[in-house]
Amino acid sequence: MPDAPVRNVSTGAVRGVTADGIDRFLGIPYAAPPFQERRFEPPQPAAAWEGERDASAFGPTAPQAPYGGGLEDYLPTVEIPGDDILTANVWTPGGTGLPVLVFVHGGALTRGSAALAAYDGRTFARHGVVYVSVQYRLGQEGFAVLPEVPQNLGVLDVEAALRWVRAEIAAFGGDPANVTVMGHSAGANVLAAALALPHAKELFDQAILQSGPLVAQPPKKAARMTLEVANRLGVPASRDGFSHETPAKLVETQTAIAAGGSPLGGGPTVALAVGGDAVPTSPLDALLAGASRGIPVLIGSTSEEYRLWFVPSGALDKIRRATLTIARLAAGVPARVVKAHRRRRPDATPGEVLGEIVGDMLLRGPLTRFADSRIAADAGTWVYEFRWRSPVGGLGAAHGMELGFVFDAIETPDAIALAGADAPQRLADAMHSAWVSFVKSGDPGWQAWSARRPVQAFDADGGHIDYAPRADELEGLPTR
Repeated sequence: MPDAPVRNVSTGAVRGVTADGIDRFLGIPYAAPPFQERRFEPPQPAAAWEGERDASAFGPTAPQAPYGGGLEDYLPTVEIPGDDILTANVWTPGGTGLPVLVFVHGGALTRGSAALAAYDGRTFARHGVVYVSVQYRLGQEGFAVLPEVPQNLGVLDVEAALRWVRAEIAAFGGDPANVTVMGHSAGANVLAAALALPHAKELFDQAILQSGPLVAQPPKKAARMTLEVANRLGVPASRDGFSHETPAKLVETQTAIAAGGSPLGGGPTVALAVGGDAVPTSPLDALLAGASRGIPVLIGSTSEEYRLWFVPSGALDKIRRATLTIARLAAGVPARVVKAHRRRRPDATPGEVLGEIVGDMLLRGPLTRFADSRIAADAGTWVYEFRWRSPVGGLGAAHGMELGFVFDAIETPDAIALAGADAPQRLADAMHSAWVSFVKSGDPGWQAWSARRPVQAFDADGGHIDYAPRADELEGLPTR
């Protein structure tokens, strides 16, 4: 490959590939493989190598199981064997001093990888952005709550990746002083934890948080999955006990436990745990108290997040009015909130009303409180809501539906599985250009958050501003 592009980082030279004027470097280690003697340890520096390292293919993916319960029809899984899972991938158009965008994938902290076709960085690179995607430990490898094991190892991985970007991205034409992070779902949850840290500005300069929780669980609650895994395997819930089990066995056991739950059952999940260096306090509490008010933030959700959680499993149609009432009372949601939802959608089923309330409690309510806390901040906050409704399988404007539009990749199989083959290109043009604008200038092109609560509503028309939408639905929601 005599014409293959080569770049030098501190650990050695990497040889990538070029296509359509974009250089791509894949599977670059930002930390050492977190297995054997480094298992359940914080990320360690990657070893140097001799000669040119082949960077033409993605590195191994974190141990995980494919989606099930109907989600496999909409959410793909890529599995690449190997231990070298802490890697970064770079797309660059060439040049110097270019803005940088770092993407952290979602997947409920148990699934996902940077190798998914939907996360290809060519569309950002062709607009003059150096795009980076990173991988991190998932499941029990990254988020087990065990004595003598640092909590939230997966978050520490992402921090290490961001420090790698600061140190190495100039070799790919990026400006290390102009780094925007972007996370979706669990990836946004991880980045919210990073945003809440006192040293967040050491890691990045701007943040995009898409449909991500802003909270972490108390250690006792976060440990429920770890304890149940230990119980089923008959091993101590300790570093020694888990180290004697293979990563595949931990994944298998964790997946079986999760499959026995339901969207409403409140069973054990993998979650960020409050405590330790990575998540010293609840991210939302720290952010509401003023953390990172000097960092510009673009944040939002889809209008029907719940449909990805409730529709494929069949749960939506099983929810009756009595279920809605019981769930409302258990969560401390006032009856007026239900009435507000019914005023906007008088034909909504009990499952749809409950789904919207769940989405508001998990995502829309906290992000609105977060944005309100930054009205007088030094840096701006921009809020969006994705409203375009997919015709596929009753998904509507479900969780994850915006990704194909943000990446301007609605023609990819991953996007078609969610949005169908006739998704509006006009909407993709609008969203992608807004994200590029934010990365380049710190402004996506609509009104920053203020007391009027402007929300950029993305629909087939390409987007328009709504002021304080859903205010009556959000008023009175419990904040814990």
